[in-house]
Amino acid sequence: MKQLIELYTQWSGAAPLSTEKLPGAGSNREYYRFMAADGSSVIGCVGTSRDENHAFIYLSRHFTVRQLPVPRVLAVSDDELRYLQQDLGRVSLFDAIRGGREAGGRYTLKEQELLKQTIRQLPNIQLRGARGLDFSQCYPQPEFDIDSVLFDLNYFKYCFLKATELDFHELRLEADFRLLAKDLTAGGDEQCFLYRDFQARNVMLLDDAIYFIDFQGGRRGPYYYDLASFLWQASARYSHKLRRELVYEYYNALKQYTEVPSTHHFVERLSLFVLFRILQVLGAYGFRGYFERKQHFIDSIPPAIQNLRELIGSTNFPYPCLMDVLQRLCNLPKFQHIEATASRADGYKVTDHNPYKAHPKDGPATFSKYDAQGPLVVRVFSFSFAKGIPEDESGNGGGYVFDCRSTHNPGRYEPYKKLTGLDEPVIRFLEDDGEILTFLDSVYKLADAHVRRYIQRGFTSLMFCFGCTGGQHRSVYSAQHLAEHIHQKFGIEVRIIHREQGITQTLQ
Repeated sequence: MKQLIELYTQWSGAAPLSTEKLPGAGSNREYYRFMAADGSSVIGCVGTSRDENHAFIYLSRHFTVRQLPVPRVLAVSDDELRYLQQDLGRVSLFDAIRGGREAGGRYTLKEQELLKQTIRQLPNIQLRGARGLDFSQCYPQPEFDIDSVLFDLNYFKYCFLKATELDFHELRLEADFRLLAKDLTAGGDEQCFLYRDFQARNVMLLDDAIYFIDFQGGRRGPYYYDLASFLWQASARYSHKLRRELVYEYYNALKQYTEVPSTHHFVERLSLFVLFRILQVLGAYGFRGYFERKQHFIDSIPPAIQNLRELIGSTNFPYPCLMDVLQRLCNLPKFQHIEATASRADGYKVTDHNPYKAHPKDGPATFSKYDAQGPLVVRVFSFSFAKGIPEDESGNGGGYVFDCRSTHNPGRYEPYKKLTGLDEPVIRFLEDDGEILTFLDSVYKLADAHVRRYIQRGFTSLMFCFGCTGGQHRSVYSAQHLAEHIHQKFGIEVRIIHREQGITQTLQ
């Protein structure tokens, strides 16, 4: 620390007015914020690995020359164990989207736009950053290769899989690992700067601009890796729809820097890296949770297993032994539900693997009268026709009632019978089938005109209801999506009531 202050004093010409030690970032490096008398500040770093520090310093200087949004290195000690860098403030992307994450993946429009801005910038540092870069300066290795893939896959096997005590044929699993490693490293036209630790914590927001930090582990590799790392981070719980939009944003941004493969090939290659990243993450969670006894990592395992469950349920991978092991892994009773809960300001909590399944803190769900106060409030119901149309307790006598029974019913098929229209497999079924989308297009046009007119006339209450056979799949999907559509388009309060599930939600 004394030597770091000396480096600062030598660089600035004066000792710092104050020093603040920053929270640890999960590495052996220590960070400090030095404040000057004029109110300016810089970040000082002390590391124990010269090679790691050297990689960051080299990469930062290279990226700065390429005019990429990274912190500038301001001063470096002779032994490269200490350096000063530009202070990019206190707000990371991780902090900025905390609300959506804590709401179980319900991100606001502002949060979604921050994610899109970030993902559009990723090809910039990957492709432009790779131009003229000397990859021999990277740490701990210059490129993503078969050996590094096999290391991570075996890390998963020994630190996670064996801890579950599942039986598996070790030689056959190893053969599948080698096939997967070969497939992951086969792409020749997708090589770029692989960030490796691309996550929301390593993106800073300063003066409406996005900056990237902690890229010292980067190397040459395929661009799919970083995209998979970012979008399938277990704790983020991005919805299938939001992930799809972010992949689309990335794919279009990538076109500005290089020739891109067909969308079909792109999605196939991406799915391989999603599989690899999930296994890689589970290995880390297993070691930090099962062996180091850190509860945070144990709590992160069920969301990661859910990501794995969704992936292998929708993609056919040519690794029979590995797929058999992963299927049995996902079916283990202890991984069947995500127990983590997120508090809600309206007195409900999100629980289980469904981020929208809400329960009152006290007793069963009840639907008290909604008092119309001030601006227009829209209420959207889902229900079963067998149990009757919801009553309008506002005193207005009712509203729109839409019949979803003409569309394809996922409830007829065994895999979906215990799920609802809020669950990703059902959402994918309905959207891939397409009938529900055509149905909702007409509903949106009618609803938009009505909401707009109600706002103009100063009305305070409007009701929409969607019914289907059981009030479980099609009606729930339709009600949720209309509610989100109205809320996003008009910015008004929308209250969602999934009657048969006892779920209520307010979009403020």
